[in-house]
Parts: sequence; C-alpha cells; structure tokens
Amino acid sequence: MLIELKAGEHAIIKDISGANALVRRRLLDLGITEGSTVCVICIMPFGGPIMLESCGQCVGIRRNEALSIEVEKG
Repeated sequence: MLIELKAGEHAIIKDISGANALVRRRLLDLGITEGSTVCVICIMPFGGPIMLESCGQCVGIRRNEALSIEVEKG
C-alpha cells in the first residue's frame, strides 16, 4: 500500500483500480499509471496528504486514497 511508504522511499505503482474514479482519472492525466515509479516526498502531519513525486511533478494524495493504491517497493 502507498500509505505504508516512508518519506524518501521509491515504489512502483502496481494497481490503482481501487481508488476513487475521479482520483484515478487525475492520476492518469498526470501520467501516474500502473508501472510508474513514484517517490514519497513527505507525509504531512495530523492526517494530512502524502506528497508524491513522479515524472518531475509533485502530487498530493489524501491518505484514504493512498490506502487503495497498491505499490511494490523498489
């Protein structure tokens, strides 16, 4: 799960089908697809979003959406 990564860790997206349709569409529009490599930039405190970097872009993902995105550490 994406939520299990720590700041600075890299992972490969394995499955985004569990995410909300709007979030999934947003990720696909930004080029974050299954097989893409992402890096966790930081995790905001107090239940805030997770900041990811992929393809030179920074994206904020809500924690509840990060729970539904499967990744493989790599």
